[in-house]
Amino acid sequence: MSRCRILIVDDEAVALRVLRVGLERGGYQVDSAANGQQALAAILEAPPDALITDIEMPMMSGEELCARLQKEVPERQFPIFVATSLTGLEHRDWSRQISNLHFLEKPLSVRKLLAVLNEFFARGSRTDKSQSA
Repeated sequence: MSRCRILIVDDEAVALRVLRVGLERGGYQVDSAANGQQALAAILEAPPDALITDIEMPMMSGEELCARLQKEVPERQFPIFVATSLTGLEHRDWSRQISNLHFLEKPLSVRKLLAVLNEFFARGSRTDKSQSA
């Protein structure tokens, strides 16, 4: 059985490194991108099993990346996990039209992130449409 491939998108090199090491130790294959443009190109070439993205990044934000994915890859099956410190509902309005999107509060704990991913993949590849963003 192959390992699940996770794409992490963040413009902070230290954050990428910490998440990469933690997820690889947890058994995941990890790819990374420094902004939404790089991530979109990587996804169009080879979709990951899950996407973890920051929101505030140069060139293309996480919000823009999610909107582009919804438009350009409408058959997308992989979940999007958006990491943000903005917890108010007004900061999440943009996500209502995007399927299979989940929010993760920053700062991200590798241990908590592994628990979320392990739980998600333990449920199988089915997409739970009933979950709200």
